[in-house]
Amino acid sequence: MEANLDLHFWLTQWNPAPSIYIGIALLIALYLYAVGPLRKKYQLADSVKRSQVVLFVVGMLVMFLALASPLDELGDEYLFSAHMVQHLLITLVAPPLLLLGTPGWLLRPLLRKRFLLGIGKVLTHPFVAFFLFNLNFWLWHAPPLYNLTLSNENVHIFEHLLFIVTAVIYWWPILSLSQELPRLSLGGQVLYLFLSGMPSVALGAGLTFMQPLYSPYIQQPIRAWGLSPATDQQLGGLIMWIPVNIIVIFIVSVLFIRWMQAQDEKQRLQEVQMDEEEALEEVEDNIEIG
Repeated sequence: MEANLDLHFWLTQWNPAPSIYIGIALLIALYLYAVGPLRKKYQLADSVKRSQVVLFVVGMLVMFLALASPLDELGDEYLFSAHMVQHLLITLVAPPLLLLGTPGWLLRPLLRKRFLLGIGKVLTHPFVAFFLFNLNFWLWHAPPLYNLTLSNENVHIFEHLLFIVTAVIYWWPILSLSQELPRLSLGGQVLYLFLSGMPSVALGAGLTFMQPLYSPYIQQPIRAWGLSPATDQQLGGLIMWIPVNIIVIFIVSVLFIRWMQAQDEKQRLQEVQMDEEEALEEVEDNIEIG
């Protein structure tokens, strides 16, 4: 049976779970308190950039829309492709915004503790970050686990929490603002992103060409916008495949340009230094001759 989801669906099918509303509001409130009164009280920093506050709040709003808006209901009940949009929002959009909005000085009091710093160094190591995120992402898209998340809300919540945590860890080597747990060099960032985007692209490509895998969508009698399970899964695979590729290529391109500029600047400084040394040697030779 075909169904077009009308305006009533988009206005009424918001996730009523209090944990989402309370959690998002609490995190924003704690962040604003930390970068405001707490920063001033303990003199953690002279000021906070307004752009960082905006990025953090926008990141939390993206998280809220992904988890509480009708997109959640659409992905849980009707469309695999909608669920993939939700997963991309909580792994590729919100976490980078949250990291860019978190000043390094805000984490410094926690990272002064050797135990926490040690754990942080292990988790944000590029190999570990790459492995944790991609293994977690692949496992939850295995049909038995995926189907379980759609039938058990507690498992579904746990899945989303793991997505968010591992995504923050995944983006850390690229976007960290912490001196204690710094980001990779520009060259390292380019290589890391180039390699780390491949597993998600491979999973998306595989889902695009496979037969429908997920029984809740196959058995759903209502076909939203007339999409068959096969077409829906193909669209979901493409959403996972193409946007990830575009995002990775864009960021890699920006990083590569910055890396090339840094190399040019380094070479220019070396040439200036060599010219100065040659000029100094020439002056010394003239003095000796004189």
